[in-house]
Amino acid sequence: MRALVTGGAGFVGSHLCEALILRGYEVWAVDDLTSGRKENLASGVTFIERDVAYHDLDDLGPVDLVAHLACPASPADYLARPLETLRTCADGTRHAAELALLHDARFLMTSTSEVYGDPAVHPQPEGYWGNVNPTGERAVYDEGKRYAEALVMAMYRKHGLRLRLARLFNSYGPRLRSGDGRVVSNYIVAALRGEPLTVYGDGAQTRSLCFVDDTVAGLVALALSENVGPVNIGNPDERRVIDLATLIIELVGSQSVLEYRRLPSDDPVRRCPDIGLARRQLGWEPQVSVEDGLLRTISWFRASGLY
Repeated sequence: MRALVTGGAGFVGSHLCEALILRGYEVWAVDDLTSGRKENLASGVTFIERDVAYHDLDDLGPVDLVAHLACPASPADYLARPLETLRTCADGTRHAAELALLHDARFLMTSTSEVYGDPAVHPQPEGYWGNVNPTGERAVYDEGKRYAEALVMAMYRKHGLRLRLARLFNSYGPRLRSGDGRVVSNYIVAALRGEPLTVYGDGAQTRSLCFVDDTVAGLVALALSENVGPVNIGNPDERRVIDLATLIIELVGSQSVLEYRRLPSDDPVRRCPDIGLARRQLGWEPQVSVEDGLLRTISWFRASGLY
């Protein structure tokens, strides 16, 4: 069995590559290294440097599974590269799906909780259509992923694409990049440096954090199931941002303080997945507590020195 993972040198992608190797797959990782790192890849993974937004994948030969994770996923990345993000969601998704169609392979598409925008329904079930600002700065990612979902669903209905569609909520763990704009990496790096942790607004906005091992277990379960999706993959343990900041300071043993700034535009006030569908149809739910996952992530940052 052969699997191709776009964005395979990235944070979640590299962990997925490892999980597929453990299941006996020959794994190829495609990445343009904009935000991924070759050092993330396990031995045994075949690496191909390529931007899927500008190049098709038809020359890579037969595959049994295509997992499409290529796309800037943190605000710092997609706000710095807005047009590239849109093109990756559009042409990158099409190129990956066309490879799956060519070889009648399963196609695992990773979408995002950002398709729900600043949700008016809480927690968010898969049937909720979302509350997204289509012209805001974040729309390059939010609407890009919504388009990508529409594209692969059309290919599923029109051409029989063997689609498995996941919506990932906030993931964290080893191999996060410092400075990538994600709340966990930002706070851990600041706490390790003894610098202030930035809290936007009053910090009462919530996030639901899923440890990367749990995220990948959910993706693999979906990929190997007969469920087309969409299926939420995330942790319903909802935490206020200010509480996460103080918890990370405590776990690091840091003397850092909190620094408050204005809330960015279109920043979601609440974010929490309804994972009833994943529980019922995949037999999946997160196993790693937020406290345990944060301790593992802090240990990785300390050991790697990447802060």
